[in-house]
Amino acid sequence: MTTSAVRLDPYNYDFHEDPYPYYQRLRDEAPLYRNDELGFWALSRHADVLKGFRNSTTLSNKFGVSLDPASRGPHASKTMSFLAMDDPDHLRLRTLVSKGFTPRRIRELEPRVTEIANQHLDSMLEAAASGATVDYVDEFAGKLPMDVISELMGVPNADRAQVRAWADAVMHREDGVTDVPDSAIEASLNLIVYYQEMVKQRRTALTDDLTSALLEAEIDGDRLTDDEIIGFMFLMVIAGNETTTKLLANAAFWGHRNPDQLGPVFDDHERIPLWVEETLRYDTSSQILARTVVGELELYDTVLPDGDVVLLLPGSAHRDERVFQNPDDFIIGREIGSKLMSFGSGAHFCLGAHLARMEARVALAELFKRIRGYEVDEDNAVRVHSSNVRGFAHLPISVKVS
Repeated sequence: MTTSAVRLDPYNYDFHEDPYPYYQRLRDEAPLYRNDELGFWALSRHADVLKGFRNSTTLSNKFGVSLDPASRGPHASKTMSFLAMDDPDHLRLRTLVSKGFTPRRIRELEPRVTEIANQHLDSMLEAAASGATVDYVDEFAGKLPMDVISELMGVPNADRAQVRAWADAVMHREDGVTDVPDSAIEASLNLIVYYQEMVKQRRTALTDDLTSALLEAEIDGDRLTDDEIIGFMFLMVIAGNETTTKLLANAAFWGHRNPDQLGPVFDDHERIPLWVEETLRYDTSSQILARTVVGELELYDTVLPDGDVVLLLPGSAHRDERVFQNPDDFIIGREIGSKLMSFGSGAHFCLGAHLARMEARVALAELFKRIRGYEVDEDNAVRVHSSNVRGFAHLPISVKVS
C-alpha cells in the first residue's frame, strides 16, 4: 500500500463538485487507498477496478454495494435484489428475472418511451418558448426514467408522480449526512408497500407488464417469491431511475461545455449514441461501488482482511491515462468499447444497460428534433449529493426551439 496525503471522502461536498483531481492523485499516489475513519479501501486505476468487478468470489456483493451503513449488511438484498447477492443465489434470481426482463420487452417499449419523452418535452418546451429558463432535470431528465420504469412495471398514470417523488426521496442526502436519513427510509417503506399491493393485485389478475411477467417466470418449477419480485422492482427504482436521470443531465451539461463536440450531433443524430457513450465514460452516474472481502485479498503487497470494505471507483478508472488518451478531454466518437465500466463488468454486469442506453438515445434524439440549441445556466446548477452517484439535482437551461 502506498501512503499519500490525498483524502477520499465520498460524503464531502467539495468531492461531489469535482472528484476528478482527487481520483488523479489516488491513481498516482495511492492506487490502494485506505480511509481508517470511514473504514474502507479504494481502488482507482482502470486495471484494478476491472479486476475488482470481475472478482466476484473474493470481492463479495452479499452485504450490498453502498458505503452507507444502513444500506450495508445481510439485509441488503431486500432492496437491492441480486445486486446484493453472490452465486448461486445471485445466478438463480438473475436468471429468473431475465425471463421477464427480456431484450424483446425493452425493444417493444421504445415507442412508448418516445411518447413519454415527448409528453415531458411538450410542457418543457412550451415554457421555454417564451424565452424563460427551464429546469432540464425537473421537467425532463428527472421525470422520464422513473416514468419508463413505471410503464414497464404497470404503475397507473395517476400514481406515477407520487412513485417518482418517493424514488427521489430514497436517494437524497443532506450535507454531512453519512448514512441513510429517516426521510429516505420512510420513502423506501412507502415504495415497498405500494409494490406489495401491486404484486397482490397481479396475483389475482395478470396483465401485460413486467410485474406479471415476473410472477409467471419459472425454471424447472422454481418461481420468484413476492419478496424477490418486490426487491427487483426496488432495485429498478434505485439503479435504473437515478442513474439514467444523471446520465441525461450529464450529457446535456458536458455537451454544453463542449460545443465543438456537440455541434456535429445537431446535424447528425446518428452520433447521439456516441455522445451517450462518451458521457458514460467522462462523467459516469455510478462513481463508487462497494464490495466486501471474503477470506483475504492481497493487493500492492498489502493483505486486506476478511470483512473489509473495498470501494471500486469506475469514475476514476474512466479517466486513467494508462488506458485512455487525453482522458480529461470530452471527445464524442472516441474509441471506448469494452473499456467502459459504467454498468460494471463480469457476473454482476447491469441487466438494465440496454434499457438505459435506449432511454438516453431516444430522449436526446427527441429533444434534438425539436431544438436548435441550448445554454446551461451554470451558476444556478445544483449537484446531487450522494456517496455513489454523480449528477445534477437541478440544471437550468434556456432553449432555442426549432
